[in-house]
Amino acid sequence: MGVREQGDQEAAQFGQHYLSFCLSTCFTKHHLEFHPCAWYGVDLPAAMKLRLHFVVDPMGWLCISIVFGIWLYNSFFIPKLVLLPHYNEGHIPWAIVVCYYIASALCIAALFRASTADPGRLPVDPHIPHSEREQWELCNKCNLMRPKRSHHCSRCGHCVRRMDHHCPWINNCVGEDNHWLFLQLCFYAQVLSLFTLVLDFCQYYYFQPLTGLDQEKFTTRHELALLRLSALMGVVMLGGMTSLFYTQMTGILSDTTTIEKMAHFSNGLYGSKKSWQWALAEVCGTRWKLLWFLPLRSRQSLQASHHFRTPV
Repeated sequence: MGVREQGDQEAAQFGQHYLSFCLSTCFTKHHLEFHPCAWYGVDLPAAMKLRLHFVVDPMGWLCISIVFGIWLYNSFFIPKLVLLPHYNEGHIPWAIVVCYYIASALCIAALFRASTADPGRLPVDPHIPHSEREQWELCNKCNLMRPKRSHHCSRCGHCVRRMDHHCPWINNCVGEDNHWLFLQLCFYAQVLSLFTLVLDFCQYYYFQPLTGLDQEKFTTRHELALLRLSALMGVVMLGGMTSLFYTQMTGILSDTTTIEKMAHFSNGLYGSKKSWQWALAEVCGTRWKLLWFLPLRSRQSLQASHHFRTPV
């Protein structure tokens, strides 16, 4: 056997051993077990400072597919049928087109981040400072220590710090580390839905007829089927997101989670009320108000009490 052939054989053997080592390490580190509702964690390079979080739940996949389909419908058909044709004929300025696409991009970015960000899953062996041991308790479902105000999610199968609720529409829990992303999703969904309703209204009652299209053919093919459906989805989404955004904001400002509201807990158990600036800063992980609206960033807790927290 030549030197080159021997080297190729050794390289192939090394590659097989390295692949088996990586797979065993990954499955051991993240405890990946496939069952109807399982959590999958993926660490990205340290420079990105992000951690992807996946929940294997067919019902959650169906719900998030519906949300994505509504976004895709309004982000594709509305520009094609209303926005771009009227812009090409000079009925609307370019700034409106840019704003619509920015709102659409921020909405899908917030959806992706909220559904894939770690909500605050507790590690198996957390570091508990001696001075904070009284603030911890034992979960009677997973038999792990957790800080108070944590909750065990029956869908995901683990405890989440300051869990607000499990949302099937993002196929993820809403907890301490991704609450700000869920809030952004509600906000940008409202903006995009309102934008869509305004464009549908203008198409019916304000915009001039398009000279480059057969108006009767356009009404038959598109206006009755597509634009009315878009307006209906816009009304439903705007009403639902506005109600959800309001309940989330009242919970943040009163320092009470949805689970605590359902259990009739008093926010007096957890300290005095905070100012709205500090309450939102704690949720978003920064005092810079402009960063509260950006989903593509990492979050660092403003409270240094839990040393095991990971940025999302």
